[in-house]
Amino acid sequence: MKKISLLISMLLISGFTFAQEGEAPLHKGQKQLNFGLGSGYNGLPVYGGVDFAVSNDVTIGPVLQMRFDNEDKYINLGGVFRGDYHFNRIIGIPNNFDFYAGGSLGFFTGGNGLYLSAQVGGRWYWDEKWGLNVELGGGTGYGGAIGVSMKF
Repeated sequence: MKKISLLISMLLISGFTFAQEGEAPLHKGQKQLNFGLGSGYNGLPVYGGVDFAVSNDVTIGPVLQMRFDNEDKYINLGGVFRGDYHFNRIIGIPNNFDFYAGGSLGFFTGGNGLYLSAQVGGRWYWDEKWGLNVELGGGTGYGGAIGVSMKF
């Protein structure tokens, strides 16, 4: 038990020590476009949205989604507003990676209409402009998504 406590303590201390080296993936005032495909219990979502960095750690922005439901043969359209906190600076990771969590609120045609979800995700930027995005979510939204992000 002492070894486990020592290991956890060392990890926490090293995390706080290196936290100063973390870099924000987007700096205040920057924007990025996100688009891709998702999976969920109520159809295949296709999404596109924009993140606006309101600080070095927080982004907000709109997302438009379209869900194709094979079972009921319909298309749901929706608008969502989301906010995310980016943990890069806290956990000390470089800006070519991005780890974030947040929430979304919006409205969809069909179903109950209300969209309320929480998400956690990450990005890997292969250059200064482009990155791969993977996200998991829960609530009335989709269960997961994979897409591309472009800083501008």
